[in-house]
Amino acid sequence: MKKVTFAILAVLTWGCTKQSPKTEATTSPELDSIQELVNIAKTAKELSLEDKKAYLKQAEEKSMALSNDSIKLEQLSKISLAYLKLRDSLNFRRSNQELIKLSQNAKSNKVLGYSNWDLALFLQSKGVMDSAMFYYRNALKSFEKMPVDSTSKSLRARMYYGMARVQDSYKDYLGGEISTTAAIKIFDDLEDNYRLHSSYNLLGVLAKGLGNTEKSIESYNKALEYLDKSDNPGKNKSKWVIQNNIASVYLNAGDYEKAKQEYKQLLSDNAFKQNLPGTYQKALGSFAYTVLKLDNDAEQAEQLLNEAFVVNAEYGDLYDRARLNYYYAEVLAAKKDTLQAIAQAKESFEVAKETYNNDRMLDALRLLNGLDPANSKSYFEEYAQLSDIIKVEERTKRDKFARIRLETDQVIEANQILIKEKQVWIYFTALFITFGIGFLIIISLYVSNSQLKSKQRLQESNQEIYNLMLSQQGKFKEGKQLEQKRISEELHDGILGEMLGIRLILSGLNERNDQASIDKRTNLIEKLRLVEEEIRTISHELNHASYEKFHNFIVSMEDMINEIEKSSGMNCSFAYDKKLNWDNLLGDIKINAYRIVQESLKNCVKHAKSQNVSIFFQSTNGKLKLTITDDGVGFDPSRKKKGIGLRNIVSRVKKVKGVLDIDSRPGKGTSISVTMPAKYVEFETTDQNHVVNA
Repeated sequence: MKKVTFAILAVLTWGCTKQSPKTEATTSPELDSIQELVNIAKTAKELSLEDKKAYLKQAEEKSMALSNDSIKLEQLSKISLAYLKLRDSLNFRRSNQELIKLSQNAKSNKVLGYSNWDLALFLQSKGVMDSAMFYYRNALKSFEKMPVDSTSKSLRARMYYGMARVQDSYKDYLGGEISTTAAIKIFDDLEDNYRLHSSYNLLGVLAKGLGNTEKSIESYNKALEYLDKSDNPGKNKSKWVIQNNIASVYLNAGDYEKAKQEYKQLLSDNAFKQNLPGTYQKALGSFAYTVLKLDNDAEQAEQLLNEAFVVNAEYGDLYDRARLNYYYAEVLAAKKDTLQAIAQAKESFEVAKETYNNDRMLDALRLLNGLDPANSKSYFEEYAQLSDIIKVEERTKRDKFARIRLETDQVIEANQILIKEKQVWIYFTALFITFGIGFLIIISLYVSNSQLKSKQRLQESNQEIYNLMLSQQGKFKEGKQLEQKRISEELHDGILGEMLGIRLILSGLNERNDQASIDKRTNLIEKLRLVEEEIRTISHELNHASYEKFHNFIVSMEDMINEIEKSSGMNCSFAYDKKLNWDNLLGDIKINAYRIVQESLKNCVKHAKSQNVSIFFQSTNGKLKLTITDDGVGFDPSRKKKGIGLRNIVSRVKKVKGVLDIDSRPGKGTSISVTMPAKYVEFETTDQNHVVNA
């Protein structure tokens, strides 16, 4: 039997009433004028619809002129909601879209959440359930960004409740249970008894859809318990709805005895019909069907149904009418009035088709198949075709809702992980900075202490030792240069490489959406870069003496390229002209060429986000030509401000009296070409180039 979800939507919605966003009370003539115009449009019964729209339009224009953004958004939200209540779809959609845009620009999560909520309710009322689900989810995300308090918690819970109702409408019962359970946890924490009753009532509907009679009855009973605890003035109407739902579960499960008891108790309340006639005619029709099935009393069932038809004509709707026609067809069939039974079954089918009541259409076709054997084949084929269409449609909707639910869960999980990661990184960074400062202090003290000891030994030496040291001055200088080179290599290859690796890792984490984490990590990356540049400067100054002794140039170049490739994941290829004796190049040319390649590759990693880089070193017309090409994001050389890396490359090209050419466009990669003198090169003969894939 068709589930009565749509029949209780109004009551369930009433249990989670939508409210406009509120700000602190502010009084001004302009604000009072706007509020008066909105109130007139909402309450003046003597005005025509066009007059009410005119009042709202005037209020909207006055609101747009307000200078305070928060008050402006609050008033526009009230006006948009007023358009929705007037059922002015065109103006509601227009004002709602404008409000969403303004609240996004103002980063007002509360107003943005309410705007998406309004749109979700509008689309839900139009039957566009997948879009309604999307905007419920958007509203939930906005409310989750609000400060955590009772208001924001309640708003999040109501979004879960709204999502569950949409999921129920497309028989995504499992997804609906997950959403409803999330709402119940929050409402329970807030001790919101009335909304807990609404949530458990919906949970009972979902359990009934899953065929779990025991859980459905248990949920309905919990709904009654919370309803009794609440102080809502309309709880009697909600109680009648829940009692009707309980009876419907027993009827659907075929327990006609319990169903009859529940319906008799419900219908014995004289106030029921007067205060809730729509639900009354549902209960009366179902009671008639129960009497037919349990007592086989077709006459009494027919009398009850005739009364239900009268009430339906006055207070009900077509959706319920299809169910009454179906029950009446069953009664007529029991009375052997087959022709009238077939007519009522066909009427049920047509009404169900008009109201998109798929389950009732299937019930009517199944009944016609038994009542009209002559046409049973056509009824069966139509039943099978309709059943397949419904299953495909419901499966598609459930899959879509499952994806939306998964994305929501992933966002929540990602936020929790991000908070934990942020705490870990703050601790790690503080520890690393402390260690780095301590290490630098120790090195500084060690160097100072060594110098003091040397001076002390020199002062205490006698003339004979002094003369001996003079004779060994050359060896002392050589030892000093070796010590400087050792310290330079320790700083450059150890600390600097480690810090670069850490900065690359932090840069990868900087893609997360949390703005506070991004800002903090950006500051940390900038500090690491400054320390890196300072250590590089010290290293270069200490290592200046080694410029003239830069041997095995090609091997050093390959090692450096290979190391950067491993640390960055970037694919690098290095080709060079083998006919040259590279180790016979002047030291300044070798070290500056080395640093130009090194700096260019670091730029490819940090800025260009390259995947592939090629380096080619050749001899052309008596000059050396170094070309570095990448497939990165590129830039406009005439407009982009030069960074430290590019300035260093320009400086090194000038040192060797070379010519620098940069060819780059946004999105087209970058090619750097350096031409430098080769008059210090000694040539060797070979017949081919040698290519190394680093």
